Amino acid sequence: MTFKELNLREEILSAIGELGFEFPMPVQEKVIPFMLEQNTDLVALAQTGTGKTAAFGLPLLNMIDANRKQVQALVLAPTRELCIQISNDLKNFSKYLHTRVVPVYGGEDIRTQLKQLDQTPQIIVATPGRLIDLIERGKIKLENINYLVLDEADEMLNMGFKEDIETILKETPDTRRTTLFSATMPTEIAGIAKKYMKDHEEITVGNKNAGADNVSHIFYVSQAKQRYLVLKRIVDLNPDIYGIVFCRTRQETKEVADHLMKDGYNADALHGDLSQAQRDNVMQKFRIRNIQLLVATDVAARGLDVSDLTHVINYNLPDDVEVYTHRSGRTGRANKKGVSVSIIHSKEKFKIKDIERMLKKKFEQQQIPNGLEVCKKQLFYMIDKMQQVEVNEEQISPYMDQIMKQLEYLDKSELLKRFVSLEFNRFLDYYKNAEDLNYHEHERSSDREGRGERGEKKGRRGEKMRLKVNVGNRDDINPSRLLGIINDIVGDKTISVGDIEVTNKYTFFDVFTDQVDKIVNAFAGQKEIELGVARESKGYSESNGKRKAEGGKRRTERSYGNDGGYRRKSSGDDRKSGGNWKAESNSDRRNDNRRKTTSSDKPWRNRR
Repeated sequence: MTFKELNLREEILSAIGELGFEFPMPVQEKVIPFMLEQNTDLVALAQTGTGKTAAFGLPLLNMIDANRKQVQALVLAPTRELCIQISNDLKNFSKYLHTRVVPVYGGEDIRTQLKQLDQTPQIIVATPGRLIDLIERGKIKLENINYLVLDEADEMLNMGFKEDIETILKETPDTRRTTLFSATMPTEIAGIAKKYMKDHEEITVGNKNAGADNVSHIFYVSQAKQRYLVLKRIVDLNPDIYGIVFCRTRQETKEVADHLMKDGYNADALHGDLSQAQRDNVMQKFRIRNIQLLVATDVAARGLDVSDLTHVINYNLPDDVEVYTHRSGRTGRANKKGVSVSIIHSKEKFKIKDIERMLKKKFEQQQIPNGLEVCKKQLFYMIDKMQQVEVNEEQISPYMDQIMKQLEYLDKSELLKRFVSLEFNRFLDYYKNAEDLNYHEHERSSDREGRGERGEKKGRRGEKMRLKVNVGNRDDINPSRLLGIINDIVGDKTISVGDIEVTNKYTFFDVFTDQVDKIVNAFAGQKEIELGVARESKGYSESNGKRKAEGGKRRTERSYGNDGGYRRKSSGDDRKSGGNWKAESNSDRRNDNRRKTTSSDKPWRNRR
């Protein structure tokens, strides 16, 4: 079906033809014929970004009498931004008509809008608060309107406009036709439809309360305090990301945005403490992609219309499942693919299940990428950009002879190595010891099972073996670096490492016996790092929380915890045995390099 088959006026077809409209989107294909041919009210359920403005705007313009100097149609929108967008679209659609469209909204000098209303428009697009103000001033009268459209009605209710909407509806005649658009169908929407709409029909595009089909939903599980590090890892894994990071509070929004900007990311914040001028400035920079990441609260982001977002990131899952629907609906618009990412901790998995049930979509849990994965993605992204760069022969040709002469001693292979190193060394250095940010369920559960009611340790299930590597304090090894080495060499994030002890020459650690072969085989090909079984592993056992080894001598012991730190559990004489154990000096202990998790590490490069 084409727009020409929808019985729209030639003037409208000419205008939308110039805009590139040829085939109607599903919501337009259903709503436009209904509004043109039926006389009943309508509730249309469709996601944001599915073409709703044209769905109600084109039939409205088709039915308006431009010769009648009265307000004939009213469109209500929840935010200033959406109000302006709808108004601009309607003006573009009516390019060859004589229909006047005037937007009225808060955040702008009311005198300007009063002046625009001196000549009565046929269509008013308004936010509820400013419209009521103008009604009370006697500047707008709604007793003669024929058509009323409530766009993003569920958003208006979420923003507390229910009383305002009811006040406005009472100012309109009973003979009006009402069209209500909503992404979800909460009970409040059903209540308004029942109270103020007569014999209404319901049109659903997709499933009721469902997310967009071209949005994939993934989530990462980490410890809550590592949430910011996970966010940076996600952003670095997607070099061309263009998205919104949703936070729960204004304070959190400010902190996350400040950290991202401090760390060199191309980001800014959008929250309720900004003035309208500041908000407009941030929005404009984001629309033209001068900002790559917009950190925002749900309220601040309402009405934001950007059609080509690649990602929506839930820094915190919302408490209301319907809010998640609105968040995820901001990507995957205009038939483009999008990704909705959630960063959660283990106790929030039930929320994911609730959202899955409501959206009728399966969420995919993914492993938080390690440093090697991020480096590889960034490297080949840089190579792709180099391949696609536009070469300006005219401007660079005067310098090419000198450049070729200066580099003539380098063959192709060496030239490429240096080019990659020039762009990439800092990035590799930043991620070379990147820690594993994934939450490991079996570690936490075994830790819970290993404690009694008062927190005393009990025996844990599964035998462990103690291994050692021939690097220690003198090689600047600490628990964080050891985990990075194991991750890089073994390449298996399910490896569980515990009880790490770093001495001057060696580093000792415990692993489950069923994982030993995998680790030993992976290290077999390493020339600089040698891995073996610690001598004390012979006869090693656990009983009632007391570790026993041959000889039974006490030693310094640390437990490497999920919280990213490691704790001294007991102290005493260190074991000395054939060079496998070395007593720590006081200076060794001071130089333990205890692991720290920080969100202020600066990234490898400054971003545009």
